[in-house]
Amino acid sequence: MRTIEPKIELVVAAGNLCGETPVWHPGEAALYWVDCDGNEVLRWDEASGVVKRWKMPERVGGVTFKQGGGALVTLASGLFDFDFSSEALVPRISSPQASHVAMHESGVDPHGRFWVGGINHHMGPDNMNPGGVNLYRLQGDQLIAEIGGISCANGLAFSPDGKVLYFSDSPTKRCDRYAIGADGSLGPRETFFELGDGEGFVDGATVDSEGGYWATLVSVGRLRRYLPDGTPDLEVVLPFNNPTKVAFGGADMKRLFITSMSLTLGGTNPLALDGGLFAFDAGVAGLPEPMLNL
Repeated sequence: MRTIEPKIELVVAAGNLCGETPVWHPGEAALYWVDCDGNEVLRWDEASGVVKRWKMPERVGGVTFKQGGGALVTLASGLFDFDFSSEALVPRISSPQASHVAMHESGVDPHGRFWVGGINHHMGPDNMNPGGVNLYRLQGDQLIAEIGGISCANGLAFSPDGKVLYFSDSPTKRCDRYAIGADGSLGPRETFFELGDGEGFVDGATVDSEGGYWATLVSVGRLRRYLPDGTPDLEVVLPFNNPTKVAFGGADMKRLFITSMSLTLGGTNPLALDGGLFAFDAGVAGLPEPMLNL
C-alpha cells in the first residue's frame, strides 16, 4: 500500500460539529453537505465560494437530490421532502426505529434505490455495540429492513455497476459487502476488510469509477482506498484527525471533497482544522450520485 501526503485544500472553514454526506450537484457546480449535530444542510458554490445554510429542526443525517428538484433529507425522526427555495420541509416517512436511534447514514445506489441506516445514541465507551439499528431500503412508501443488529451505520457505498453494497457498522472496525439482487434484496454478508488497533473506525465512504472504495478513518486522520478485492491500495495522510465522509466532484469529477468533525466522540481527538470541508486532486474520477425519482 502506498502512502501519500498531497496538498489538501481547506475549502470552507465550516466549523461543523459533525460534517457528513457531501454530495456534488453537477448541474449547479456546487457541493451540498450536512452538519449532523449542528442541525444544518449546507451548500458551497464553486464559482463564487458562497456558503448557504439551511437550519433543520433536529439532527440531520444526509441530503439526497430528487430528479424533479429539491431534496430528500434524512432527519433523526424520518425522511422529509425539502424545497431549497421555500424552505418547506414536508414529512414523507417516519422512522420505524426506537426513539434513541437517529436515522443517519443514507445514499442512493446506481439503480436509483435509496438506502438509510441509523445510529444508536445509547452507544458509548461502556457499551460500544448496543445494536438495535437497521439498514433500510426505501420501496415505495415503506422502509424495508435489509441488515439488522447494527449500532452505527456507516461506510455506505456501491460498486459502479450497482451489484455490490459496501457497509460498516463502525464499532466492529470491519467493512462488509453484500451482493444486491435485481429486486434490491441483499445476499449474505462477506467481510471486505478489517481494521487493526490504532487504525481508527470506518466512517463515510465512496467508490470511484474504477471500483476503488475510499474509506474515511475517523480519529486517525487517514483516508484509505481499497481495491474491489479488499486489498488496501493507497493511504492519504490528512492534516486533521476526524474525516467523516468523501464525495467526488468538480468539472472532471476528480476532486475529492472531505467533511470532518470537531466533536470529541468515541476517543476522537479533534485538531484545529477539524470541522472544515476539504478537497484534493485524487487522480481518479468518481461518479455522480444518482438522483431520486420521487
